[in-house]
Amino acid sequence: MTLLNKSDQEAVTAAINQVEQETDAELVTVLTAQSDNYNYIPLVWAGILALLVPGIGNYFGNWFGADMLMLVQWGTFVLLSLLFRMPGINTRLIPRQVRYWRASNLARRQFLEQNLHHTEGATGMLIFVSEAERYVEILVDQGIADALDNSVWESIVADFTAKVRKGQTRQGFLDCIAACGKLLKEHVPATHERNELPDHLVILP
Repeated sequence: MTLLNKSDQEAVTAAINQVEQETDAELVTVLTAQSDNYNYIPLVWAGILALLVPGIGNYFGNWFGADMLMLVQWGTFVLLSLLFRMPGINTRLIPRQVRYWRASNLARRQFLEQNLHHTEGATGMLIFVSEAERYVEILVDQGIADALDNSVWESIVADFTAKVRKGQTRQGFLDCIAACGKLLKEHVPATHERNELPDHLVILP
């Protein structure tokens, strides 16, 4: 999984610039590789399996004494903790609800950290993407929410999410910005020239 390169980022910036010429909305785009490191997830799964598997095996097979059973459980915990930290395995252990919850929390924090709640006319808009979670969300301030119902973003988010799953994050951003731009041009048109927030793509470490 790779984040967008410099050329991709410049394309996103150009798309934002073009949209903001026709609307009072202030668009900010944020991309992160992962919304959380989920360090606790491997430990939880390793702890559960280290307790259950040797214990159940010993109950039916009577393989170990008490001391040996404890050593086997400890060894199983250590091995599984290391195994479950591997990226290909780790992501499969995280429940979808947990992944989406963490990504949604980060999106809301970014809305505040990027000062989208302080724009003139409350016309801030955040397009947030977390690649590992395959998560896309559009958040808007009250000025845009008053002009457009939140349901209008659902199909745009669904299309973008599908592109992220296919590894087409750049195209997803461009299509999403263009689709949002059409709605904003009609419902939140430009009334005067201003640019309160940076237009470049924010990539979180």
